[in-house]
Amino acid sequence: MLTILGLGPGDPKHLTREAWEVLSAAREVYLRTRIHPTVAGLPGHLILRDFDDMYENGAAFEDVYARITAAVIAAAQKGDVIYAVPGHPLVGEATVHAILARAKEAHIETRIVSGLSFIEPTLEAMGRLLPTSVDPLDGLQICNALELAGLHHPSLNPDKPALIAQVYSRAIASDVKLTLMNQYSPDHPVWIIGRAGEKRSRGEKEIGTITSSPPPLLSSAPLRELDHRDLFDHLTSLYLPALPVVGGFEGLQETVAYLRAPEGCPWDREQTYETLRKDLLEEVYEVLAAIDEGDINGLREELGDVLLNVIMLVQIATEGEEFRMIDVIGEVDAKLKRRHPHVFGDVVVNNVGDVLTNWNAIKQQEHSKGGKPARESAIDGVPPALPALAQAQKLAHKAERAGFRFDNHEQRLAKSHEEIDEVLTARDNNHRKEEFGDLLFTIADLADGYDIDIETALREANLKFSRRFRAMEAIVRERDLDMKAMSGVELQAVWREVKLAEHSPS
Repeated sequence: MLTILGLGPGDPKHLTREAWEVLSAAREVYLRTRIHPTVAGLPGHLILRDFDDMYENGAAFEDVYARITAAVIAAAQKGDVIYAVPGHPLVGEATVHAILARAKEAHIETRIVSGLSFIEPTLEAMGRLLPTSVDPLDGLQICNALELAGLHHPSLNPDKPALIAQVYSRAIASDVKLTLMNQYSPDHPVWIIGRAGEKRSRGEKEIGTITSSPPPLLSSAPLRELDHRDLFDHLTSLYLPALPVVGGFEGLQETVAYLRAPEGCPWDREQTYETLRKDLLEEVYEVLAAIDEGDINGLREELGDVLLNVIMLVQIATEGEEFRMIDVIGEVDAKLKRRHPHVFGDVVVNNVGDVLTNWNAIKQQEHSKGGKPARESAIDGVPPALPALAQAQKLAHKAERAGFRFDNHEQRLAKSHEEIDEVLTARDNNHRKEEFGDLLFTIADLADGYDIDIETALREANLKFSRRFRAMEAIVRERDLDMKAMSGVELQAVWREVKLAEHSPS
């Protein structure tokens, strides 16, 4: 029999009656670690064996856990074994889950002796000093600091509080902080909770952000300062309050779903894929305008409007049982990982060119495997709804990749001059319109040859013209002139003045 026993959070008084009876009747106990306050209160007759030496050689936790698992299983194959771990055996104990899996494979009978986990005394400590107590059924998220530290973005809903366990060291706290700051403000409060459930020395007390005996039982700090003090050991957890206002993806989804519900908004309920098409396009252009203008506050707002349209479209699909947000996110996440084998796989790339070559090859494989009609032409796949100049540039780029290309920039430029001549010599306006189209296509191809995005270039030119024209209007008004009455020479003189003022050092 392999008995896995929970030692509780730290005070020997928290050992369950069942655990005490098992320990009292035992002769020998294997401890994952001896560094736990409850160990000092175990029955005195026990022979205690621990695995602390495995931690001390600097190996990764995964390797240490694998070695502990192997050692416990090997001992259990020879006879009865008691393996004791801090807290509850099934809460935050990686070795226990690995041992249970191995024991099942080896047909070793197992027994779990429950212990009080770190969660209950932590909630108790928080309830004593936080403004309000925390009920875990209200959405409390519990996660492992080691796992969180290895992420680039936290897998947490910021609209719900979180309890982060096993913040063993200041280094882990620093990595956790960096991950959290990819979602939370640097000023977001965080509570550092140490030794919850441990028997405290006489006279030791908890006080807001200062303690009379390090490490503190409860200390608060803004997220940016989480790792500024060395307050961490094997019994430290973090409590992260929920955001004061909705900031999570799920919260926004709930708002949109409510708007679409029978008790929601009549206008939102009437929206369809087709009615939202124009709104989505307008919001995307407003995002581009904010980028072009360098308006960060505007960009934040317009990205929110785009996100609203995306969530509304998905909510319509959800109501029609067509697909859900998990399908949208799952598909794009899988696609990103599939198309980045040099990041999520073992493919080696030397430069950006290798990345793009792999990307295009993988796209082609996906297309052929996805049951989509085979692309008969090298220029298939250009979205018909793209702005005309962007569409022209993509068509020219795809044709060039297929082999239909100019040898150098001079040839592209010569083709542009040829198209200008054809515009000038067109026989009538219909012919001239056609030649203007050819000229614009050639200009888009010329820009592509220089790796310049033609849409961005034109938008920036529009912004520049608008800025200069408004400046010219201001000068004309200051001089009490009438633009319509001014000659072309006079207007060009003011225009040159505006341009010179832009280029002059301030």
